[in-house]
Amino acid sequence: MSEVLADIQRLQFTDKAAAERLLIRFLQTTLGLDAAAVELRPLAVSLNSFNGFLTLSDGRRLFFKTHIEADGILNEFYHAGQLAQAGYPVLQPIYSSTEAGKQLLIYELITDPSVFDVAWAIECGDLTQHDTLSEAQAAADDQLLELYRKTLTWQSAESAAQAPIHQLFFHRLTGGRLARFYDPQVKVVLPHGETTMDEVRHARWIINGQRYDDTLNTLIERSTAILRPDQTGAAVIGHGDAHNGNVFFRPPALLYFDPAFAGQHHPLLDLTKPLFHNVFAMWMYHPHEKAAQTSIRLDRTGDQWRVTHNYALHPVRLMFWHSKVERVLVPMLRELKERSWLPTDWRAYLKSALFCCPFLTMNLTDSAKFPPAVSLLGFALAVEMGAESTDVRSLVDQTLDEVERALN
Repeated sequence: MSEVLADIQRLQFTDKAAAERLLIRFLQTTLGLDAAAVELRPLAVSLNSFNGFLTLSDGRRLFFKTHIEADGILNEFYHAGQLAQAGYPVLQPIYSSTEAGKQLLIYELITDPSVFDVAWAIECGDLTQHDTLSEAQAAADDQLLELYRKTLTWQSAESAAQAPIHQLFFHRLTGGRLARFYDPQVKVVLPHGETTMDEVRHARWIINGQRYDDTLNTLIERSTAILRPDQTGAAVIGHGDAHNGNVFFRPPALLYFDPAFAGQHHPLLDLTKPLFHNVFAMWMYHPHEKAAQTSIRLDRTGDQWRVTHNYALHPVRLMFWHSKVERVLVPMLRELKERSWLPTDWRAYLKSALFCCPFLTMNLTDSAKFPPAVSLLGFALAVEMGAESTDVRSLVDQTLDEVERALN
C-alpha cells in the first residue's frame, strides 16, 4: 500500500488540511485526475480507511473511498464487478484504481447514510428508524442467503489461497501486523497499570464468570493453523468486509460498497466481519464514549486474570446478530452439511476468524486511541470470540451451541 495513502489515513484525524493536500497531489500526479478540491470525512468507522468528497475542476462532485492495509500480501482487490454480476446490490464505481498501492474507488455523489451511522443513532436514543432498519436487514439477509446458494461451489486450494479476504485474517496473523502490535516486549496500559504483552499473551481468563482455558498465545497458534488460505472447500461470491460501515441505508434496501476484499471465499469467512463488527465492536469505534459508559475491573492472581465488566449489547446490536445467525448462518450450514461440505472443525474455524476482529483490526496497546479500560475489554472480547467458555457460557458459545443442535 502506498505510504502516501497510509499517511492520509492517519493524518485525517489530527491534521485534516495536510491530509487533504496530500490527497489532492496523489489524485493529480499519481492517478491523473483533474481534482480541484477534496473533503475528507474522518469517521469513527474509518479504522483502516478514508473517504470523502472530490470536486473536479468542472465543478462535478464525487465520492471516494479507499482501504489501507499495511503489510499487504495480496494485490488483487476491489472486485465490484464480480459482486454485481452475482446479483449483489452493490454501488458501482465510476472510476477505480486497483493497482497495488494505489487502490481507490470513486463513485457518483452518495448522500445516503451508512447503516453504521443509522445504527449508532439508534443506540444513542433516536429510535425513529429502528423498525425500518430491522426490516431492511432481514430482507438483506434473506437475499444474502440466496446469493450464497446461487454462487456456492467447491474451490481448489490454489484458488482459495488467492482470495483477498485472507488479508483480513490469516495475513494479519502472519504478515507483520501481529508482530508490530503485540510483540511480547510491547508495553500496554490496563486499568491496574502498565504491563507487557508477554503477560497479556500468557494470561488465563475468567470473564464475567466465563472460564477460558486458552491463552492468547494458544489462540494465535490455533488461528494461524486453522485459517490457512490454501484449503479446498466450499466457496461463495461475497463482499468479504460487509460490516455496517460498508453498507448504505437506502430504504427499503441496503446497498454494499467498498468491495476491497470481495471475491470467491468460504461463506464462514464472509460472515465473520458483520457478525463481529456490527454487534460487538462499538468500543472499537467509539472508545472514549464506551469507556465512560463501562465499568471494568481486573483482578490478577499469578497468570489468572479475572475480568468483570458491564459492557452490554444494545437491542439493535442483538437484532443484527440474530438476523445474520438465523437467516444466513444456520441455513447455510445446513446446506453445506447436506452436500457433505461442512468441515468437522467449522465452529473452531469461525471462532478463529472472529478472534482476529477484536485482536487485529486495531492495535489494542495504542494508548492514544484506547483508554486502559477499553484495551482490556478488547483483549477480553478477543478471548471470548476465539476460545470456548466453561462454567458460564458466552453469547457466542450459547448461540453456536444452539446452531449445532439445529444441525442435528
